[in-house]
Amino acid sequence: MFHIVLYEPEIPPNTGNIIRLCANTGTRLHLIRPLGFELDDKKLRRAGLDYHEWADVRLHEGLDHFISTVQPRTLLTCSTKARRVYSDHDFEPDDALLFGPESRGLPADVLCRVPDAQRLRIPMQPGSRSLNLSNAVAVMLYEAWRQQGFSAAVP
Repeated sequence: MFHIVLYEPEIPPNTGNIIRLCANTGTRLHLIRPLGFELDDKKLRRAGLDYHEWADVRLHEGLDHFISTVQPRTLLTCSTKARRVYSDHDFEPDDALLFGPESRGLPADVLCRVPDAQRLRIPMQPGSRSLNLSNAVAVMLYEAWRQQGFSAAVP
């Protein structure tokens, strides 16, 4: 239904939590190299619990490889630098939600490739720097899924 794309993720427990989230929402997870950890990292596996077997996780050598291979309907970014609030966007199946690394967010050269209307932010209190990556992914993914009527969800 949706694609979650982590651009050069750095912290294993965040990615583990996102693996669990994707398994529970039927969302495909794409990891853009380089990763700040190995996929067999104990912290990654602990955070993902036993959900790894139900998650569809794919590795890509770069963002261009992801785009050419997957060809998502729309590439959306989540950035504190965006002006548009995520809940104002009309999400559609096959959209890809792109998130940057925990320590620095998406680099300018990646953000500039995406039109302003596709750059989304999660509102925060003034002076706040950022949310935890797995929390930000959950906020945006659940809004996208909600807009689709939680399709394919088991009651």
